[in-house]
Amino acid sequence: MLWGWFCCGVFCALSLPASADTVSVAVAANFIKPMKLIARQFTEITGHHAQISFGSSGKLYAQIRNGAPFEVFLSADQSKPIALEQQGLAVPKSRFTYAIGTLILWSPEPILIKKNADILLGGDFNKLAIANPRLAPYGRAAIEVFDHLGITEQIKPKLIQGQNIAQAYQFVSSGNAQVGMIAGSQVTENGELARGSGWVIPKNLYSPIKQDAVLLAQGKNNLAAQALLEFIRSNRSILERFGYSDHSDSGLQK
Repeated sequence: MLWGWFCCGVFCALSLPASADTVSVAVAANFIKPMKLIARQFTEITGHHAQISFGSSGKLYAQIRNGAPFEVFLSADQSKPIALEQQGLAVPKSRFTYAIGTLILWSPEPILIKKNADILLGGDFNKLAIANPRLAPYGRAAIEVFDHLGITEQIKPKLIQGQNIAQAYQFVSSGNAQVGMIAGSQVTENGELARGSGWVIPKNLYSPIKQDAVLLAQGKNNLAAQALLEFIRSNRSILERFGYSDHSDSGLQK
């Protein structure tokens, strides 16, 4: 029995790095739930640790440009990681699309939203929360949806903006807004709507929300940073549980 425990201990020791490192990660607010799970599994499997900071992609990008000590950036779009590459602040050829986001119109009220645009077209709600479209890709996508439906002007008086998609979700979940245009990942568990009611916005109503990850220059020599990006690349099944997709026709089920 003792020999069995000894062998198990030796195997575990060999499977972990000789010395565990920590990686500082800047993560778009829509990715909070999956990133927490990824970070936990990453530590369990590799022994490395991920120190995570969440925020809007725009603010995180500005912090990186101003010298914030992040080593990996998981953006909610492609443009900011590309810009960091062009500015010499990211490692060339390290960028890849780790997820494609899903936009959902959501309310915590169980039967408020049907699986169509009726509530938007009729304006039958008090306030609608979105992320700041100047900073957050999900906010820009929401505006695109309103434009496609031809309701942008009529809906403006009812809009409230969060600094990022996490704050937009808080506005709705707290009751400050009756409905919100949020990330599917915020209300998805195991590929299904966890609570409330929602309409998964058809992908033809907004530009694809391609979310890119990139190794930043400050993490170039950090083994934990490299390992984290590889871990995300090879664990796509985690993303599907939270409503992300790699193709345009997928969505949540209820």
